[in-house]
Amino acid sequence: MLRSLQESVDGEERELESSEEGGGLPEERKPERSSNSYHCLYGYRGSGLHQGSGSDVGSPSKSSAETSSDDFSLSLVDTNLPTEAEMELRGLVAKHLNKGALFEGMGNVISVELRLELDGYIQDMKTYLDSKQSNLETCIQPRLRTWFEDLVCPIQRVVKFFQEKLAFVLHAALSCTPVEVNGSEERTEKDINRFLRAASLQDLVRESMTTSLCTAAATEDQCKSVVIDLNGPQLCFHGAGTNRFCEDWTQAFLNVSEGGNPFLFRQMLENFKLKAIQDINNLKRFIRQAEMSHYALFKCYLFLKNSGSGDVLLKIVKVEYAEVQEARNVISVLEEFMRDQLGA
Repeated sequence: MLRSLQESVDGEERELESSEEGGGLPEERKPERSSNSYHCLYGYRGSGLHQGSGSDVGSPSKSSAETSSDDFSLSLVDTNLPTEAEMELRGLVAKHLNKGALFEGMGNVISVELRLELDGYIQDMKTYLDSKQSNLETCIQPRLRTWFEDLVCPIQRVVKFFQEKLAFVLHAALSCTPVEVNGSEERTEKDINRFLRAASLQDLVRESMTTSLCTAAATEDQCKSVVIDLNGPQLCFHGAGTNRFCEDWTQAFLNVSEGGNPFLFRQMLENFKLKAIQDINNLKRFIRQAEMSHYALFKCYLFLKNSGSGDVLLKIVKVEYAEVQEARNVISVLEEFMRDQLGA
């Protein structure tokens, strides 16, 4: 495995496993994790709303499930936590909300950091929750009970499902290649789509560049779409590509697939994306230097050759530098070098 790859894989893992000495390799770590997941859903009312319902706040039926202050009230809607743990959590949430009251009379400033997919999951659930909470059991509680399975575990399930063929999925996500899934169960297809969204560079690069890249991938050639066929006894890929970069990261994922912490899989996927972004930025820097130096052009070629993902990197920078003639000339030379290398 490449040293740079190992550093990327281990970078955040050392923080997750800070109690262990030595920061070993992924395959040496088998953290145990309970399969239980917990949730709490609270109702929040600002000062202007909860003052009129003061009698409810003080009632015996609600006093143990509601926390109030001069600025807001926080009431428990649903949870599967033990009572003591829920009360402790509610106290921490209330303390955090109190710290948000920075501008008296002008509202609160609250910062809660969530992953994008979890934030979207909560926003979707919010649309189902009416003011009377009449659909709590039918619409809200099922989603609360399955949040961990729906948001945290899909990456781990996809890794175990594809095994060595995960490299094809990583390559498709990295290159913004459209993916079609045929013959799968609904849950499997949702897992694959969630994995592709999580592995995409869309949230790490400029929106205009990502849009151009995805458009180019979709219009370049319809046959370039990747088709995952699950109808037969064995899964098959059609029109898929891969490279050494994706294959090395696939092996890193497989090294922790048995007994691995589901959150570790997500962190490894983030490290995979960050390494790709680092390579993109390095290539862009080399291209700017190569516009004025033949030696820099040679360094640029060596970087592409050793990166293991030269095909995807060139595709990305080619889209970004489509309007820069000098960079386009350098990219054309690099493409020719890479074709000669493949034909050798």
